Amino acid sequence: METRGAAPSYPALVGSGLIASTGEEVAKRLRCPRCAIISDTNIAPRLADCVKQSLTSSCFQPTLITIPAGEKSKTLEQAGAICDQMIDAGFDRQSFVIGLGGGVVGDLSGFVAAIFHRGIPHVQIPTTLLAMVDSSIGGKTGVNTPAAKNLIGAIYHPALVIDDVDVFKTLPQREFNQGFAEIIKHAIISDAEMFAALKDVDLENLAPLIRRNIEIKSKIVTKDEGDCTGERALLNFGHTVGHAIERAGDYQEFLHGEAISLGIVAACDVSIKRARLPRDQRNRIVDLLRRFNLPTHLPPNFPREKIFEALAFDKKFESGEVRFVVTPRLGSAHLSSDVRMEDIREAVDRL
Repeated sequence: METRGAAPSYPALVGSGLIASTGEEVAKRLRCPRCAIISDTNIAPRLADCVKQSLTSSCFQPTLITIPAGEKSKTLEQAGAICDQMIDAGFDRQSFVIGLGGGVVGDLSGFVAAIFHRGIPHVQIPTTLLAMVDSSIGGKTGVNTPAAKNLIGAIYHPALVIDDVDVFKTLPQREFNQGFAEIIKHAIISDAEMFAALKDVDLENLAPLIRRNIEIKSKIVTKDEGDCTGERALLNFGHTVGHAIERAGDYQEFLHGEAISLGIVAACDVSIKRARLPRDQRNRIVDLLRRFNLPTHLPPNFPREKIFEALAFDKKFESGEVRFVVTPRLGSAHLSSDVRMEDIREAVDRL
């Protein structure tokens, strides 16, 4: 399928056995001879050789760069270290980057591609459900700072996305489940029909669901590529509190999707007060999150005050004003300026 609209169009391939065809698919679109495969210590041992062999068979010259797995690697320092390795290896403008991994790898490799020689092509090979349906689409790249997530980055669209559903066979259950937080978010803000269908989703045939989520996200992104009008901000439903929870837990307590699940619950509680979301719909959302073993309550000893410290650095707050995404009903959402910090505090206190 193709992502289309005001933003650059690029193919997102979804299916089985695609990683073994990486070289062939890339060769259809890129003529750069050299590429850096950026992966992490979890994924590289399992998949990097297959990708390298495929690229070599298609006359590319791949170099593997492996980073430590986890959110802690998503830093400006790590991006600089990767760029230094590429410079030392002789990479130039006639090169490209492949991100082989989950959301951290995709965000970091995309950022490196955006800044290396002021921009070289980027290919995304996401290896988690969450990255396939969310972070690999839309062109947002970046790194974290000690204050908050994604404060340094660029909008830089990939040349190609390759979603091979076979990776789910070896994906840990917790990693797999976290992807449904973003899928449920898409359903809440844009597709009530998909929301209803998720309770009976076929976990053995996820390609159609992945394609539908790519369609939802790409449609929203093309209306507001630069995140200026508020349309793209709808994708941040649950993320204001979710990102703050990640930061408060030092990126160790929860996976990204788990933190977003908690953020969705908080956003629903705010929506009851500020957007008249029916309580029964809020309860349906919470029940669906639980169906995929996603958290809906914080641990009793979680440092809640740190959540509010992190909120002060949230990019979705402008000039000190809260810009919060609320849902009045399943399948719909909008950006609200009526939400107050006390509304968010009350919602977090109930988590």
